[in-house]
Amino acid sequence: MTDVRHLISLNDLTDDELEHVVLRGVKLAEDVTASGDVLHGRVIGIYFSKTSTRTRTAFTSGALRLGARVIAYGPGDLQLNTGETVEDTGHVLSGMLDGLVLRTAGPPEEMRALAAHTMPVVNAMSAEEHPTQALADLTTMMTRFGRIEGLRVLYVGEGNNTAAALARALPRFPGVELDFRTPPGYGLRPGILAEAVALAGRSGGVVRERHDMAGLPEACDVVYTTRWQTTGTSKPDPDWRTVFEPFRVDASVMAGWPRAVFMHDLPAHRGEEVTADVLDGPRSIAFDQARHKLHSAMAVLEWTQGAS
Repeated sequence: MTDVRHLISLNDLTDDELEHVVLRGVKLAEDVTASGDVLHGRVIGIYFSKTSTRTRTAFTSGALRLGARVIAYGPGDLQLNTGETVEDTGHVLSGMLDGLVLRTAGPPEEMRALAAHTMPVVNAMSAEEHPTQALADLTTMMTRFGRIEGLRVLYVGEGNNTAAALARALPRFPGVELDFRTPPGYGLRPGILAEAVALAGRSGGVVRERHDMAGLPEACDVVYTTRWQTTGTSKPDPDWRTVFEPFRVDASVMAGWPRAVFMHDLPAHRGEEVTADVLDGPRSIAFDQARHKLHSAMAVLEWTQGAS
């Protein structure tokens, strides 16, 4: 490979590249064997310093299905714990691995430091952004609706790393209406919201954020929520649950749009951010969404490895 491709933020993808990865995920959802052993002979490192079920399994399974071999690292396995710098770690790993997929609770600058060499790096979640989650989400929407253009999406909950990734992805598609309903004090970072508004203005869509559940949109195709306690984070306000209570997705919320589907990035806490009847109901595609993490992970690996 002459050009090293990283996916640390969705800003690393052009519009065409974003659409390519999503469509490739859809193709792999139709036939997970469609790629063949395109990564045969390559070694992919999987480093997760935080817990993961779906993302870690998706990238590990995806790399194996693509013919690569995998080295898995847990939170206590690397010399980062003894004071080795991120830069030195990246220099060493890039001489032994063909790619690195990692999850941390740190800033994106840490991943940029790891990506300073010849090894493609994939952000499988950081404190600021969860780009591979959004790619799985868009793959799910494309599979469900046959399009992303013109979809009306309501996101309810904290303006966390999943929300940030959706804000950087969905507004690139023409005519998308993306409404964020976030608790007071827990909204999107202002810079990320401004990015999303600018993207929507360029593509003829709309991005809005409000901090209440009044006056919900008249039309909606997707209602999306995430767990209230984002993985790897804690909230300084001891009374934060009271602030979040009005933002639970229940049958009364879904009743406004009889044809809308429900999405959740999982894990879910039934009775908190969503009621069991919604998550386990016939309009929920949350577990299809989880399954598509494999397909989008494979598409990401292909793209970053220059194999697609």
